[in-house]
Amino acid sequence: MGRSCGEENGVAGAGAARGADGATEAHGAASVWRTGDLHSSDDRAQFSALLEDSAEDLYEHAPCGYLSTLLDGRIAKVNTTLLDWLGYERDDLLGRRHFSDLLTVGGRLYHETHFAPLLRMQGEVSGIALELKAADGSRLPVLVTSTVRTGRDGQPLLIRTTLFDARDRRAYETELLRAREEAERERERLQRLAATLQKTLLPPALANVPGLDVSAYYHIASVDEVGGDFYDLFPLAEGTWGLFLGDVCGKGAAAAAVTSLTRYTLRAAAVYDPDPVAVLGNLNTVLNHEYNGADPRFCTVVFGLLTPDRDQGGFHVTLASGGHPPALLMRADGTADQLPTPGGQLIGVLADAHIGTTAVRLAPGDTLLLHTDGLTEAHVNAVDGEDRYGDDALLDFARTLAPTTASDTVGAIRDLLDTFGSGVDDDTAVLAIHVPRPPSGELT
Repeated sequence: MGRSCGEENGVAGAGAARGADGATEAHGAASVWRTGDLHSSDDRAQFSALLEDSAEDLYEHAPCGYLSTLLDGRIAKVNTTLLDWLGYERDDLLGRRHFSDLLTVGGRLYHETHFAPLLRMQGEVSGIALELKAADGSRLPVLVTSTVRTGRDGQPLLIRTTLFDARDRRAYETELLRAREEAERERERLQRLAATLQKTLLPPALANVPGLDVSAYYHIASVDEVGGDFYDLFPLAEGTWGLFLGDVCGKGAAAAAVTSLTRYTLRAAAVYDPDPVAVLGNLNTVLNHEYNGADPRFCTVVFGLLTPDRDQGGFHVTLASGGHPPALLMRADGTADQLPTPGGQLIGVLADAHIGTTAVRLAPGDTLLLHTDGLTEAHVNAVDGEDRYGDDALLDFARTLAPTTASDTVGAIRDLLDTFGSGVDDDTAVLAIHVPRPPSGELT
């Protein structure tokens, strides 16, 4: 192994040893080699002379360090290259020092506990990173390969070691580590920024609606990017509340900007005209006007109007949807169904989008669940050829919950999302509204 390193670099090493005259000869010979002009006997003789390097010269001036030690580690032979690296004279080492004496304290410990035992067991150890201690006290990082040489009878005689200067590699690794740590700090900073921005896109607290229990949850699929899901519940005129839940296309800062515009537009439009179709129509006009160029932006959204049913109890709910997944209604009698809003189109794509509507009465004990498609499009283990969770599976899940409450529903959804793990690749928002039973009719 030591010979191959020397042989590969023999011409260069020999040229350096001969000085300026040798360099001139090497340049001339190289020129002859390139042109292929080796016809004269003088040219051939000159070129052959340059190739006639002695094995000793190749060993001494190889671009790597060579070291031969006895089985106890005592140095028996060392080449000039290694002596120059460490600043020792040959007599300082031969028969006087052990290989481990050239190592730093940590390297010496590793050599005794790992390197040497492994070498005895395997007969060869390759590419181990160690540090040598030079005569002036400085440190030299090296990559070490050692081989046990045996006699004809198979008995070990000595250890041959090749050492490669790893200073450039160490500098590269140090710089790489510094860059990685800097990148990690930057990633943490961006995560904090994303988390802070995400919080500004969600309401600090949902409105307290007398006669309703409300619960919401936002599942973040990636801490590195701001999602585009949103929800809110807020008061309008006396005895009326508005609610919405939606999903802006895309992620990151651009999606966050659209989300912010969408939330404030919905709130402002609801104050101006609380009719759900009119609210989504206003939002469609704003998004279509602002984002109808080369980078169109749109969203799916459901807007609802809540009013109490003062005669029978419960609440009347009117929902308008623009391309959003259907809400789920879990009844007090244990049944559950979707509330389809057929024909609803994406908000912001067309100048005059069609808005789908539906109306329902929430009786005492009923629970309404709104959600974004991050839940139904989560990847699950393939069953019957299906890879996504899907609307049908969610409906079956809701039927197992009914009758239920808002907090229990959101808790069950959180647990469900956790079972998907990394299969949830899109943010998910859920909003549950429950009408409690009167105290005399509480479930036991």
